[in-house]
Amino acid sequence: MKQTKKVALLGMAGALALFTAACGNSNNAGNTGGSGNSEETITLNMMHPWTSPNVDNEVYKARIAKFEAEHPNIVIKQDGVPSAQYKTKLRTLAAANNLADINVVWPGADLEPLVEGSLVEPIDSLMDNWKSILPESALAGFNIGGKQYAIPTKQTFVDIIYYNKEMFAQVGYTEFPDTYDKFIDAVTKLKAAGITPISLGNKEQWPLQSSYLSILGDRFTGSDFLTKVVNKEAKFTDPEFVKAIAVIDELTKLKAFNTDANNMDSVQGQDYFIQGKAAMHISSSTVDARIRINNDEGDKFGIALFPGVEGGKGDPVKSAGVVQYGIAIKSGLNEKTKAAAEEFMKYFVSEDLYKELIRNGVVVPATVEIPGDASPYLKEMLELTGKGTAPVFDSIIPTQVVDVVQNGIQALTIGRGTPEEVAKDAQAAFDQMN
Repeated sequence: MKQTKKVALLGMAGALALFTAACGNSNNAGNTGGSGNSEETITLNMMHPWTSPNVDNEVYKARIAKFEAEHPNIVIKQDGVPSAQYKTKLRTLAAANNLADINVVWPGADLEPLVEGSLVEPIDSLMDNWKSILPESALAGFNIGGKQYAIPTKQTFVDIIYYNKEMFAQVGYTEFPDTYDKFIDAVTKLKAAGITPISLGNKEQWPLQSSYLSILGDRFTGSDFLTKVVNKEAKFTDPEFVKAIAVIDELTKLKAFNTDANNMDSVQGQDYFIQGKAAMHISSSTVDARIRINNDEGDKFGIALFPGVEGGKGDPVKSAGVVQYGIAIKSGLNEKTKAAAEEFMKYFVSEDLYKELIRNGVVVPATVEIPGDASPYLKEMLELTGKGTAPVFDSIIPTQVVDVVQNGIQALTIGRGTPEEVAKDAQAAFDQMN
């Protein structure tokens, strides 16, 4: 019989904790039974960004289908919005006070306006359902003013460097470069060998901002910089942050990216790498399922973090991570609809969901047993990301400023503007908000 280990999957806490005691099924928050004896059918509108072919998206949609099968009086009407457009639509609906009954939300800067506008419901009365599996560190980003507004479903590290071991060996690197100078040397040698160094799909604009700038910024400025910017104790125009933006400019000038990077979306960028057309791809831990776990050639791909930079204030062992895909309920629902939404939330975000995500190689923010058939790549990912967590840029910085930064760094990749101008525009946007 396969044995399981209970693991605290807490990248956000920066630890991989192993427990010897097994966790009984009695703590499963999802098994809450039916929705009552009423024959009245209640339809819940749910908006989510689970449209791409990532494995976690399939797990979420299967969980919704199972809920409907076990709760025949509750219908979940799904509005799937591509991730690149999701936050924009959420803001538009929020401005019109027209949110869906159930919404996927992000923590911190994205959630705060919804709370300030009284658009999402506090769920403190439901929190006993998760007290045995979700630590405070996993919930903190969705707790504002001492009240809980959402429950996270996964932990995402946005800056994982997937690399082709065979291609790196061709240019003399049997291990991933451990310094920035070596990294640039590898890029230069790969390019000279006729190999595209980095596969990038930035049509949606978020990859350069989230997967690149989050960790580049941290390496140069340290993990407290973005919070200092928000608190007006630092500025985007500070030299260290300009240096972080300049890395994207340098990689562009070295022709490190595929030429069609801005016409290719994030999934196409993954495919470009998987198909052996590039030596590296920088993306989230979630896509490990596509690149290694469910890929017959997965063994030829390694994972690494961006190396340290000389004179940088950041810790080079940290990975940029955030708890993600919080489930929140709209404020002001009538009694029956609210009860149905709460029933869905308790069922959907459960130990069963977390275990299924783990089984498919997705890191979760919960303390649950690792299924015996979980991917062998999971431990490697946890070890890589379990030495400290850096902030993700768009989880701290307001969306209006994020949009300016995304436009600016995308422009750098086509030879327009300078890192100093991107930083200046970002600071101007922030100052205008405040």
